[in-house]
Amino acid sequence: MENARVKPAVVSAVRPGSIAEELGFEPGDRLVSINGTAPRDLIDYQFLCAEQSLALTVLDREGHSHSLEVEKDLDEDLGLEFATALFDNLIQCNNGCAFCFIDQQPDFMRDTLRLKDDDYRLSFLYGSYLTLTNLPPAEWERIARLRLSPLFVSVHATEPDLRARLLKNPRAGFILEQLAWFKTHGLQLHAQVVLCPGLNDGEHLERTLTDLARFHDLESPTVLSAAVVPVGLTRFRPEGDELTAVTPEVARRIIRQVHRLQKDFRRSLGSRFAWLADEWYLLAAEKLPGRAHYEGYPQLGNGVGSLRRFLDEFGRLERRLPASIAPARRYSWVVGTAVADCFAPVAERLNRIDGLELTMHALPSLFWGQQITVTGLLTGGDLLAGLAHKDLGDALILPGLMLKEGRMFLDDLSVEEFTARLGVAVRVVAGGAGALVDALTRPPVASDFES
Repeated sequence: MENARVKPAVVSAVRPGSIAEELGFEPGDRLVSINGTAPRDLIDYQFLCAEQSLALTVLDREGHSHSLEVEKDLDEDLGLEFATALFDNLIQCNNGCAFCFIDQQPDFMRDTLRLKDDDYRLSFLYGSYLTLTNLPPAEWERIARLRLSPLFVSVHATEPDLRARLLKNPRAGFILEQLAWFKTHGLQLHAQVVLCPGLNDGEHLERTLTDLARFHDLESPTVLSAAVVPVGLTRFRPEGDELTAVTPEVARRIIRQVHRLQKDFRRSLGSRFAWLADEWYLLAAEKLPGRAHYEGYPQLGNGVGSLRRFLDEFGRLERRLPASIAPARRYSWVVGTAVADCFAPVAERLNRIDGLELTMHALPSLFWGQQITVTGLLTGGDLLAGLAHKDLGDALILPGLMLKEGRMFLDDLSVEEFTARLGVAVRVVAGGAGALVDALTRPPVASDFES
């Protein structure tokens, strides 16, 4: 990409005690160049800052230019944080996947929720998935030169015609050649398949997972793992999209098929290699596999094993739960309908603590039109509709994964406005079982709550 598209990196925070603080950096300053090179993104910044001697060009908040010389240890961090990881333009997706959740949103959603990211840099930094269909040769060269690995790749199908049909992009048919490129360059990736019943299931799913497994060499694997995720459909999706919802019967069929393939992969590869997202077991009303099944949770960010890890963490904490707490408190805990049965025993066990009364509210999403809803898709409006006129006790425990861009629900409702309209104190809890137990059992203080 041309340097003209690179903008100075806006500093959002300066870590206390860091080199940047000693140099006088402040939030709002803009980093223009390091040793004469304008960093395109956080990756460039990290590579350029690895040197011992740095010459920095900086614009302060008033627009005045400053030149700074820095001597530091190799790989020592400057202590700067930035408003965004990309200092040039986002590489956006030009595919037309019918199952793309972004295209299944209403037109009035805020712009940041409608950006169709297909950027390998965000994949490397944060584990977001890309399709590899939107990369010019210079970006492929940069991936190889900087050893940006592993990446996370949305495969969906390995048959060229089928993948091109699913992504509505003829370039999508080159996926096997692209996987071979990763192998040739000694780079690695994790793969995902969004399964659409009637399109890429059955023999197509078997071929896709078998093709991917061929790139999982025992000594030097290229494809490290694969995840199979059920397609999610909203009431805003375009008409005539060929898509059908995943039914419990379909979920049970997919579970049987992938479990059979896992046995084959364990014999040939020494690993199950391909895993099912937790939603399959919830949709099929089947028991979640145990911890050993997930082999270290390589696809945790894709919802593969996250419930098992939560339940296991709670199981370890359960032995240390207090018999009683004071002062007594009454809380409500909101989750999506999909996890109601999974979390019911957790709520039941917590209610055996004397002095704690916890009511779990499992809500569907009226906004998206889904009766079976994962917690992270619940909107502020869904919560207001589902909790109105209910006795919520002293406070509502709100999972932090419902909030995007800091303090906003998906429907643009802020936590502050939500709290005011609901008329009850809210405590946002981010993290796993440990964070939930701490929020419920630790003596509450006013700063814990929105009110």
